[in-house]
Amino acid sequence: EVQLVESGGGLVQAGGSLRLSCSASGFAFGNYTIAWFRQAPGKERQGVSCIHNIDGTTNYRNSVKGRFTISSDNAKNTVALQMNSLSPEDTAVYYCAAARTMYRNYWFKVWEYDYWGQGIQVTVSS
Repeated sequence: EVQLVESGGGLVQAGGSLRLSCSASGFAFGNYTIAWFRQAPGKERQGVSCIHNIDGTTNYRNSVKGRFTISSDNAKNTVALQMNSLSPEDTAVYYCAAARTMYRNYWFKVWEYDYWGQGIQVTVSS
C-alpha cells in the first residue's frame, strides 16, 4: 500500500521557520519525483517544490526561491522541505505528492502526480 505522510506543520510567526517532512512507503522511492504542493482556502493547489530522486535535481516556484529548500534521504524514504523567512502568504495546507514519470516542465501540475498525502496545515501569523 502506497503511503505519503506529512509531518512538521504548525503555527509560526512571520519571519520564522518550519521544516516539513514527507515519509513515503509502498513504492520504489528512488525512482520517483517527490513534490510539495500547497492550497490556501479558496485557491487552487499550487506546486511549491519538487526533487527528482533519480538524479537529485530540484525545482521551486519563484515565490519560494531562496527561502525554501527541498532535500531527499533515499535511505529513509523521506523528503524534507525547509521553509525559512515565512510570511502570511505561505499559509496553506501543504501536501506531499509522488510521480513515477513526468514531463519535467510541468512539475508543478497536479495531474503529473500519482500519489498524495493527506496534507498538513502551515499557518504563518503576522
